[in-house]
Amino acid sequence: MRPRTTKLAIVGAGAVGSTMAYAALMRGAARNVALLDINRKKVDAEVLDLRHGLEFTPRASVEGSDDVQVCAGADVVVFTAGAKQKPGQSRLDLAEATIGLVRSILPGLVEVAPNAVYVMVTNPVDIVTYAALKISGLPPNQLFGSGTVLDSSRLRHLVAEHCGVAVQNVHAYIAGEHGDSEIPLWSSASIGGVPLLDWRGLPGRPSFDAATRDAIAQDVVRSAYTIIEGKGATNYAIGLAGSRIAEAILGDEGRVLPVSTLLEGFYGIDDVCLSVPSLVDRRGCDVRIDVPLSNDEYDGLKRSATAMREAARRLGL
Repeated sequence: MRPRTTKLAIVGAGAVGSTMAYAALMRGAARNVALLDINRKKVDAEVLDLRHGLEFTPRASVEGSDDVQVCAGADVVVFTAGAKQKPGQSRLDLAEATIGLVRSILPGLVEVAPNAVYVMVTNPVDIVTYAALKISGLPPNQLFGSGTVLDSSRLRHLVAEHCGVAVQNVHAYIAGEHGDSEIPLWSSASIGGVPLLDWRGLPGRPSFDAATRDAIAQDVVRSAYTIIEGKGATNYAIGLAGSRIAEAILGDEGRVLPVSTLLEGFYGIDDVCLSVPSLVDRRGCDVRIDVPLSNDEYDGLKRSATAMREAARRLGL
């Protein structure tokens, strides 16, 4: 019997989608990577460029097309396609345009890859994920958003840089909206097993006080704006984050990641997509981790949920 190969389909061959394909190939996340984009010339060029580097990656194949059939039989579908934000356009306007795009593409994807796990990686991700669940009819474990996986990576980087430790030794999460109302979960954060709120610092390193924590939290929120202002879009870190989520699914890892899922009864929060630490495996994501929350963190999560519900109502969802 031939061994079953894994297939990762990426919708959108723009900066994020093509970077994610590259990251997935470099990490050996899947044996087959498929790109779907309405611009056939662009997707063909991206596929050719990626194929020319296959000698230097773990064994894999790459294909691409403007026909949804290229995604047939995918194990994971990562949706990166989205409307581009125009000058003067609000986030709500952007959400409406992107949801329209999801409405036109997603049903065809579900038809050719009904058993795939779907990961939404397009902004504003929480409200788009909520809409995609309604549009697709898929169960909540089978479709979720990339959420604050990237934000949490940004948080860990800034904490590691300030404290003078390797980023791999920092364990901390951003929860809530992937956006301005997101909150760092300081009360459960740690460095090398030491609770971050008890961290006394290394010799010669600055302290990690409340003012520092507030400054880092603000930097996490501003990070995307800074990158977009300088180069027009974020692509490297989100490409790596998205491929890491796909890898956790394909590898049935049981990895705890702060993805955006439909919350039902999570600390009294219902019917809204937000990020909290959750278990990601081959089934997708159907287990939320009851991470302890301080009163301030709980209040922040509730505010985030209220903001997302109001946005959903304004969009008629």
